[in-house]
Amino acid sequence: MGERVEEKSGIDLLTKDRQYVWHPFTPLVGSEDNLLVSSAKGAKLHLEDGRVIIDAIASWWVNLHGHANPHIARAIARQAQSLEHVMFAGFTHEPAIQLAGNLLSVLPDNQDKVFFSDNGSTSVEVALKMALQFWHNRRQSRNRIIALDGGYHGDTFGAMAVGERGPFTKPFWPYLFEVEYIGLPSEKEPEELIAEFEGLVEKGDVAAFIFEPIIQGAAGMRQYSSAWLDNLISSARANDVICIADEVMTGFGRTGRFFASDFLRNKPDIFCLSKGITGGSLPLGATSCTRDIQQAYHHQDLHKTFFHGHSYTANPLACAAANASFDLLISPECQRDIDRVSASFANFKKTVQAHDRVQSVTHMGAILAIEFKSNQQTSYINEARHELYPFFLSKGVLLRPLGNIVYIIPPYVISDEELSLVYNAIQDYLDSSQQV
Repeated sequence: MGERVEEKSGIDLLTKDRQYVWHPFTPLVGSEDNLLVSSAKGAKLHLEDGRVIIDAIASWWVNLHGHANPHIARAIARQAQSLEHVMFAGFTHEPAIQLAGNLLSVLPDNQDKVFFSDNGSTSVEVALKMALQFWHNRRQSRNRIIALDGGYHGDTFGAMAVGERGPFTKPFWPYLFEVEYIGLPSEKEPEELIAEFEGLVEKGDVAAFIFEPIIQGAAGMRQYSSAWLDNLISSARANDVICIADEVMTGFGRTGRFFASDFLRNKPDIFCLSKGITGGSLPLGATSCTRDIQQAYHHQDLHKTFFHGHSYTANPLACAAANASFDLLISPECQRDIDRVSASFANFKKTVQAHDRVQSVTHMGAILAIEFKSNQQTSYINEARHELYPFFLSKGVLLRPLGNIVYIIPPYVISDEELSLVYNAIQDYLDSSQQV
């Protein structure tokens, strides 16, 4: 037996955290200590200092069925006893095969095969490379990408290139490939934007069109018309442009349907999936595509192989967790929870949207976003975040604002009582003297 590991106090651990760990989206100077979580259950995070925080954003939109979900935990434990990992080139395993089948059973009928990766950014990287090499393999010169203005697709280089060019990506602008951006209907007349899009795709050199369907996450939960997007996809398809749906945030029931693309008549050619895929338990990404996409890779010429992979591709533990999460997601209980949360959001929207400090409210399925009126420009770096985030934590609620926009994307199992506490915290802020 090894030596007993000395227990550390919360103060000791936080000291070492400051000394050793670099946290994401966190300045190295001027930030408060990170909150030390000792355990979590359902929609609640239990901190080492005894406080309890309601996780109203599902830990960056990943948690579907609550923390420490026993069904998912048991699936991971069972899998760990038989196969924790094996390389996925030349080998396969039941959890990955089952998961691919599960995903294809709920994706649109045009989806035919699944490629696994590690997270949302890599699922997008796979999609972009898959689309670009499709044209390379067919010896056609198509190398331009179209994306929607304000989009966010991840933090790796390809994902950054097709996202918004803002403060997050500015140091890397010289290294990102050029992308054509189309504004949303809120910025111009829809018909004008459709004509602009058609002018681009008719040139014959556009490889792919990538978008977050119907609602953009990091842009502030900006919702736009499904009919307008259908028109763009129709124009893209008429000009042989590959359409890529980034459903990393919108997938697995967040919009009230399995995927946001379920609201569309024209189905995308490639889907990017992650976040909720494992119920928030382990990292995993997946990219699905049509049979037509695959045809460009069906060749004995080794140079036409899709040379992309990750050491932990289709990790059996992650796949087992995803299959367990899928079981829960398709259950009547989960569907009732999604409907319950959506109905609760609809009622709260009626209550809060008339407040004189509220600019707008967006509601779609289990997503609710409230934009507070502000003297500054609406953006992620709006200084309002520095007031909003600690205010809500002081009320026992985790809401991580996008500048002056507060959103609620909770685990589906959040109780009505817990939702009321979240609403009360928002109402308290609106009625307080603090300003954004």
